[in-house]
Amino acid sequence: MTLSRAVRIREFGSPEVMRIEAVDLPEPGPGEACVRQTAIGFNFIDVYQRSGVYPLPLPTGLGHEAAGVVEAVGAGVSDLRPGDRVVYMNAGVGAYADRRNVAAERLVALPAAVSDEDAAAVFFKAMTAQYLLKKTHAVQPGDVLLVHAAAGGVGQILARWARALGAYVVGTAGSPAKCEIARAAGCDAAIDYSRDDWPQAFLQATGGRKARVVYDSVGRATFLKSLDCAAPFGLVVVYGGASGPAPAIEPDLLNKKGCLFLTRPSVFPHNADVKTFRSNAADVFAAIAAGHVRATIGARFALDEAPAAHRAAEARATTGAILLVP
Repeated sequence: MTLSRAVRIREFGSPEVMRIEAVDLPEPGPGEACVRQTAIGFNFIDVYQRSGVYPLPLPTGLGHEAAGVVEAVGAGVSDLRPGDRVVYMNAGVGAYADRRNVAAERLVALPAAVSDEDAAAVFFKAMTAQYLLKKTHAVQPGDVLLVHAAAGGVGQILARWARALGAYVVGTAGSPAKCEIARAAGCDAAIDYSRDDWPQAFLQATGGRKARVVYDSVGRATFLKSLDCAAPFGLVVVYGGASGPAPAIEPDLLNKKGCLFLTRPSVFPHNADVKTFRSNAADVFAAIAAGHVRATIGARFALDEAPAAHRAAEARATTGAILLVP
């Protein structure tokens, strides 16, 4: 039995509900591995779960993604051994900790060329981009894509990877400075969605062409105008709600806007079984090796500073990925 320092919440609310607690960590059970975590990834779903937008049974830990080193394995684990470097993003909440027992089937061995910090910075986000670009819609050369929040962690990965697939990518961001970051991440053009006329600016950027796919992680502030930017029979993908949930609509509105398709996917069902998860991870590592996916770390916080990390994310005061370092 060892002690783990872990973030726990006992009520939903502001970042201050997060507290560091000492948790007894038993030896890894059958099929488990104990991971000493060296870098923990922040994702906006952590905010939704902490605040109660996506409620969890209380008390609970937080966080879905981390990288580290295997310290011990339980019975029946044959594909991992102590000393292996690993990453995960789908092992249930509780990644905000310095040590954790994780089901071995949810761990992926890290290639030597990928550092722990880079893995924790991009794995969840890159796995999200992977299903959005390969499964939700198989992006083809020449596709016009609209990527909201293109200066954020997922947005930068989407933009660069989509460009590598041959798409024409227009990104949005919430300020001129963040638009510059979106352009640097690979967007052919970037527009400020805080402007009321941003859909017109989008059409100017594309020469009047509408988007084959709109990737919308902003939600309330952008969703209805996103429908106006989709081409006839186009696809609007709502995969987050940084500004709040997308408003409800009557299905007939999709017909009026051009027989559009609308979906609300998530990363976890796309990686529910081990074989698919490992295959998708291999695709991500190949994209990293090719330079299509890059780790852009915007800020690092100590584990004890998790409330500050959440405040910075909610204020949109950072660009790129946020890391917690135990």
